[in-house]
Amino acid sequence: MAYRNSSLKSNKLITITYVKKDSSTFDTDFVEALAEGVGPDIVILRDDYIYKNRNKLFVIPYANYTQRSFKDTFIEAGEIFLSPDGIVALPFIIDPLVMYWNRDLFSNNLVSEPPKYWDQIYSLVEKITHRDNNANILQSTIALGEWGNITNAKEILSMILLQAGTPITSRDTTGVVISVLNSKFDYPIVPSQSAVNFYTQFSNPTSPSYTWNRSLPSSFNMFLSGSLATYIGFASEVFSIQQKNSNLNFDVTNVPQIRDAVKQTVFGRMYALAIVKQSKQIAGAFLAVNGLIESASIKELETITNLPPVRRDLLVNKPVDAFRTVFYNSALISHSWIDPDSVESEKIFRDMIETITSGRGRLSDALDTADTELSQLLK
Repeated sequence: MAYRNSSLKSNKLITITYVKKDSSTFDTDFVEALAEGVGPDIVILRDDYIYKNRNKLFVIPYANYTQRSFKDTFIEAGEIFLSPDGIVALPFIIDPLVMYWNRDLFSNNLVSEPPKYWDQIYSLVEKITHRDNNANILQSTIALGEWGNITNAKEILSMILLQAGTPITSRDTTGVVISVLNSKFDYPIVPSQSAVNFYTQFSNPTSPSYTWNRSLPSSFNMFLSGSLATYIGFASEVFSIQQKNSNLNFDVTNVPQIRDAVKQTVFGRMYALAIVKQSKQIAGAFLAVNGLIESASIKELETITNLPPVRRDLLVNKPVDAFRTVFYNSALISHSWIDPDSVESEKIFRDMIETITSGRGRLSDALDTADTELSQLLK
């Protein structure tokens, strides 16, 4: 267990029992357990499950855990759990997006290294993407532009939006979460328009950067088969890639950034510990949660998951393992957004992209619709 070396071991008053739940039935199971008075004291929630369950969670007052202490302890990605009243959840696990790249495809096409910046993708498409006489894609540079057959499409699009300068959702002056998907901020043009235009161009047959379409296999399977040069996936996927094709000659690197950007950003999927409001052991739960986020506990969790730690003090000393060095660096620049409902927001994003790629609507109109629907979802 992740608390074997923490202060919890010596505390005989606290016993932790972990029960795994299916994510597809979690919401129903959680509501039923609370209604029957048999709910848990603590839940581990993915970041996009926090907002919709916020009314069921105990908000830790800043008097008990200060904002200063939170920011000094955890990576920036965890700050989406800070509310005007206190801390809704405490970071536990971070799983950042990274770029996996096929070393053989790069070498065979005389490309020495993976892209550091998004603008380098264009020249790679010219060198690596192969089509037959009927314009069918036989070998692809990167999976961008479509939705259904792109593994992690929502997270990839979220990351490109965040990199472009929109946090997607934000708190207004009263602390209420609102959609800022189509906001201009102080940029010359709406940043989300640039981001979505960049994303969709790779599936446009008339574009020089055309390298993906909806008839191809899933991006994960195409990478496994050796026909996709780069695959944007989570750090946790490295084991699956190794197990499913032990002969694949791949490496891992940081996800490309926007050249000359002030801030580097990747999307990180975070899992957090939250105290249930109905718990009869709020004080005990708070002690348990604090024990689970101690350095010793998080370090032990890292040895189990091989994922980078959420604590800043543990990210100081980089590992010697090549893969985990990339994971550590990516964790430090990870960000997410306050997602009101993971399933519904995915539909909103998918409809936006497919409206554009199918030619059913203009990019600006599709963004307007997505922004309106996201606003309604938050209400």
